[in-house]
Amino acid sequence: MDRFLGHVTNRIDAKGRVSVPAHFRSLIQKAGHTELYALRSLHLPALDIGGPDFLTRYDGRLASEDPFAETADDMSFYLHADGAFLKLDQDGRITVTDFIREHTGISSDVTFAGANTHFQMWQPEHFEEHRTRVRQRLAERRQAGLQAANGAGAPPQRGTE
Repeated sequence: MDRFLGHVTNRIDAKGRVSVPAHFRSLIQKAGHTELYALRSLHLPALDIGGPDFLTRYDGRLASEDPFAETADDMSFYLHADGAFLKLDQDGRITVTDFIREHTGISSDVTFAGANTHFQMWQPEHFEEHRTRVRQRLAERRQAGLQAANGAGAPPQRGTE
């Protein structure tokens, strides 16, 4: 599959490097990327990471903005001044820099999480907390949808629980 899927937690070595999961590396290598682009998530304590196409996709969105609007300035700053390139070494490792640590809280381990066209780097406990919240929100939405489909207060239909 040509998507970043799943999650893996790897330990940071004594030199401050962490191995990118094999599946993620294979997608990166298949695309011919030697550098990755990282953005600090605006709403999560995680980094969003992809190849040059990841940055190009955001640049395309920026190009659709009015160049004289504050939004365009903000987006340009976010993309170009507040992001960073991460280099993969020959063994598929990334050096865990202050750029990464400051936003994520990563210290000794990194959870890599697939996000379809890119992946994320998380401090493992923050990842687990987020995963729990996401599952809870989805379960609540599912339950609300079942209740709406069955009429408020009606017992659930067999097989829909």
